[in-house]
Amino acid sequence: MEERNWARCDAAGLLAEFFELDDLRRLVLDTGALLGCPMLVLDDTFHVAASFSPVGFADPVFRETVSTGVVGYEVGALISQSPALSRGAADYVKPGQSPYRRRFAPLVSSGVRLGYWVCVDLDGHLPLIPEKTWQTVEMVLAKQLFVEASRQDKPFETAQDILMHLLDGGFPSAPYFRLQIALTYLADFHPYAFALADLSRYRLVHPGQGPLREEIENRFSQPHSFLYRGNVLLFLGQEGERELLAPLAEEFRLTVAVSEPVEDLYALPALYKTTAEALECMLAPDFPGGSVATVAQLRTPLLLRGLVGREDLIPPALRALAASDRQRGTQYCQTLYRYLTCCHSLQKTCDALFTHRNTVLYRVRRMQQSFGIPLDDPAAHTQLLLATSLLLLEQEGPGFFL
Repeated sequence: MEERNWARCDAAGLLAEFFELDDLRRLVLDTGALLGCPMLVLDDTFHVAASFSPVGFADPVFRETVSTGVVGYEVGALISQSPALSRGAADYVKPGQSPYRRRFAPLVSSGVRLGYWVCVDLDGHLPLIPEKTWQTVEMVLAKQLFVEASRQDKPFETAQDILMHLLDGGFPSAPYFRLQIALTYLADFHPYAFALADLSRYRLVHPGQGPLREEIENRFSQPHSFLYRGNVLLFLGQEGERELLAPLAEEFRLTVAVSEPVEDLYALPALYKTTAEALECMLAPDFPGGSVATVAQLRTPLLLRGLVGREDLIPPALRALAASDRQRGTQYCQTLYRYLTCCHSLQKTCDALFTHRNTVLYRVRRMQQSFGIPLDDPAAHTQLLLATSLLLLEQEGPGFFL
């Protein structure tokens, strides 16, 4: 097909169709026919909002996605691992079980990412389509997706839709939420906690291993897992299931943060916010704490996050102590932290540091005499502990507190 045919998609016809029909599925059918390729439009929950498949097209990944109505976690991983998509640009990626690569493009309207447009490149012609054509179609599809997402009277089709709406802050009150879940399994759903798994390092390690979604369903009692904002969210039925996360993370190269216990399902948004922040800590390049951690383990760095960069809150004596550590390669700040958290117990400090008593005693005396650290002043304890923790967060990263 000649280039002039590709340009038809940015003509007035497509825009007129957008204003006249108000129908995303019809837009996708016509656009797919004009561009000559199978395509999907995914909403922000990675569900299929519309699709087009020409006669005779056969692809197992595409077929399964359309039949289930949601992309596999492997496709979610491809999106998470693409630097171009992360910064809002289109990119070509290829699912492992398909012979065809796809062009993924984020659909953005009014600065909000509403989903993705996925085009299957059957014969290598997609890169020949002018960029202006892509931009026009992306704009039209994003606007239509925004219109359909803005309709507040759309009924919830599944319990998963309800959970996503809850996480998005869509329920104004607990009674209204409980009314919505009354006829779903959520009415009697009482998970112990939930896990949030990052897919940016995801890969299948063992040949013949089942897809991640299938493995999750097989290993956990009631995971009810789904993709949310690019991560996999799965529920733990009981505390013991937390032990199942480490082998799963190792096998699929996941990074997993575990929430605090879920006492009330309506509290899920607040728990999710903290768990997402914990996962962000774990994704730091210098995080040494392994592939699975709990919010409880990372509570100290999470509390300190808002104070990072506030050197004005750190006493001059502690700033001098930290500078000495950097210049001489010493560990006075770590010793001070352990000494304070061990309530001035030399024995417990030695055990925590795996250091001889005489060495710790020498450091404590030097901190008092050479740096003027007021270790004998009970009123200074909290200030010293917080300030030292902040210094160590900046120097060692959140993994230090595990």
